[in-house]
Amino acid sequence: MDGAPDSEAAYETVAAPLISQPSAGALGQTTPPRGQARSDPVSGSRNNAIVEAAARVAPAVVSVNVIRTEQVQTRASFFDPFPMPRTRRSRGLGSGFLISADGVILTNDHVVRDAERIMVTLPDGRDFEAELLGADQLTDVAVLKIQGTDLPVAPVGTSEGLLIGEWSLAIGNPFGNLFSNSEPSVTAGVISGTGRHIIPDDEDRVVYLGMIQTDASINPGNSGGPLVNSLGEVIGVNSSIFSRSGGSEGLGFAIPIDRAIRVANDLMTSGEVKRAWLGFEVDASEHDIWGRTHGVAVTSISPSSPAARSEISLGARIVTANGRALRTLLDFESLMLDLEEGESVSLVIEGREDPVTLISEALPSVSADRVTALEQMELITVTPEIRAERTLSYETGALILKIERDLETRTGLRAGDVILQINRRRVESAEQAAAVLRRASGSVAIYLERNGEVIVRRLLFRGTGG
Repeated sequence: MDGAPDSEAAYETVAAPLISQPSAGALGQTTPPRGQARSDPVSGSRNNAIVEAAARVAPAVVSVNVIRTEQVQTRASFFDPFPMPRTRRSRGLGSGFLISADGVILTNDHVVRDAERIMVTLPDGRDFEAELLGADQLTDVAVLKIQGTDLPVAPVGTSEGLLIGEWSLAIGNPFGNLFSNSEPSVTAGVISGTGRHIIPDDEDRVVYLGMIQTDASINPGNSGGPLVNSLGEVIGVNSSIFSRSGGSEGLGFAIPIDRAIRVANDLMTSGEVKRAWLGFEVDASEHDIWGRTHGVAVTSISPSSPAARSEISLGARIVTANGRALRTLLDFESLMLDLEEGESVSLVIEGREDPVTLISEALPSVSADRVTALEQMELITVTPEIRAERTLSYETGALILKIERDLETRTGLRAGDVILQINRRRVESAEQAAAVLRRASGSVAIYLERNGEVIVRRLLFRGTGG
């Protein structure tokens, strides 16, 4: 969601006017016609690092337009107590950028979420129907693919070692197709901070942790566009703003490019993000009189986990991880968000001289055996490790790991739900749940654990096999 003043001249020569008579300048000097270069130092200073950085990246920045169908509640009249659901089509827009010459595009998940159709427009005006290769709601990263060859590619840098105060550019399409041309807009500012955490609201599943903060103007429509350094390298994916008015107020945030590329590679190779774990849970330490905390306290340790095989004990206070201070719980969550399988993590524990080193492993839910149910749903059996990973209340059940959107719409089941009971039969494993659902007929009550609460979904199966 983000953008700024148009800087098309940064990468396109402006045509000279039809009438090229020189105009009088100060002290009798003449100004050359527009489009002609000047040889004085002022003219040379116009082609600065920001102009060159924009020219390097802007040709690869695209506009992303989506069409969605959403359910809305309407009443026949003011006195009608029963609203009737109906569908309504809506359009959305955002930005993205090409990371390969054959048409792979990086953008935000929230830009393309629930989209029925996605159209991508290049700066030269060409339109392409886009395919969604994968998306991760947790990190707000999505990968699109268009059919093309020799397409412009944005140079990708790194989000490591950013300097507070160094130049940054936000490039995108804040107004989509409202402008008569499709060239992106460019705004300039500085890197205001790194490692920023944004607490999501109750309805938002996106975890904005370890973000890059910039004061380069980011506006609605710029979401998914690149944040660029003065070398013309992408260092982040613009994602969110803090705003009371809805416009830019100098508080823009971008996903670090190292995280976004890792997530994109996972989505393209396996269709899901490969996350890792250490096998323990933490909570914030007690705060002081000023409301500040220091370190995080270990509250639980999962069996057969890296933590269980180490010297970590319940109640231990961890103050740093890989040299990064853990001042709040979000600092720890940010570490886990970027953790990869097989990566070592050095933990400094209060009261100990030597750090404790753990080697991360794949999440139990990632390595668990999967069972297909109703042809469009993947289940895994709840184990002590998965229960600890997902903070589940019940010891047994079948966790819905994946569910196709069509089945989710028809049944109301969601990824992350745990099937506890089907009619009067308690579910002990994923295989059992799949078998019961396969034989289901007529009205079926499914008891689920969702967000720590038990809810019931009543489904109607027409004949054996649902």
